[in-house]
Amino acid sequence: MTTVSWGYLLIWEFQIKQTFEPQFQIVYGSEGEWANFFRQDPNYCGTDLVRDLNQPGRYVTLDYWTSRAAYENFRLQHADEYKKIDHRCEEMTEREVALGAYERVA
Repeated sequence: MTTVSWGYLLIWEFQIKQTFEPQFQIVYGSEGEWANFFRQDPNYCGTDLVRDLNQPGRYVTLDYWTSRAAYENFRLQHADEYKKIDHRCEEMTEREVALGAYERVA
């Protein structure tokens, strides 16, 4: 994660198809395709990928941004590329759920 302080956090849950687990870890990890895509914006602070130890194939990503406005602006400016990456990644997952968007309070 960068030294820029984050103020906005997006959390996503994924259930991965077993055969795609190694590929998913690469694409969604802190140095993966998504993180590299987000790094185009100086307001992106980093991504953490965590794996559930009790439920095989279940992962959660945590994407950190300086603000909600910064994230939404990035999504608007890069909507086409975002959709292309998302579409390519769909084959790896059985389920993808947005768990929430959070604002840092302290």
